[in-house]
Amino acid sequence: MSFGLGELAVYPAHGVGLIESREQRTVGSRDYEFLVLRILENGLKIMIPAQNIREVGLRPLMGRREVKKVFEVFRTQPRAPESANWNRRHREYLERIKTGAPCDLAAVMGELMVMRGAKELSFGERKLLDTVTMILVKEVALASKRSEDEIEAEIAACFPPPKSSAAPAKARPAKPH
Repeated sequence: MSFGLGELAVYPAHGVGLIESREQRTVGSRDYEFLVLRILENGLKIMIPAQNIREVGLRPLMGRREVKKVFEVFRTQPRAPESANWNRRHREYLERIKTGAPCDLAAVMGELMVMRGAKELSFGERKLLDTVTMILVKEVALASKRSEDEIEAEIAACFPPPKSSAAPAKARPAKPH
């Protein structure tokens, strides 16, 4: 699998990045070629040894077919998680996120969104939901050439509203800005 300069690629657990350059570096006594990937969401720079691209799971941006599959997961698969133990669920979620597969990300996001509709999420659950949402929404938006706001709204429509926002708007305290 080869990536060219200026191409978008997805690095598992970090999201969509731009291939900025190819660099030669000497490590020990050997020369290696690295791809330099800049993550779009946060500017993180990742150097990936060219010979390890497959092993780290770097992949091209999903296509329209995968976008449809992601929404199929949202519409058909999300359910309450099987494991009641947060530590076990967290480990399982991280393993699925590390695969970088769009449908795995959608399944994790779906389970967390269903849980969020039933109860207020813990800090760790909210953080994980935020992470997987950021990764998936950015990629789906780029792949479908739509805004992230549109994608977020379409995803939100697949799930019950958050438990904490079930009360009428006037009953909620104002958020400080």
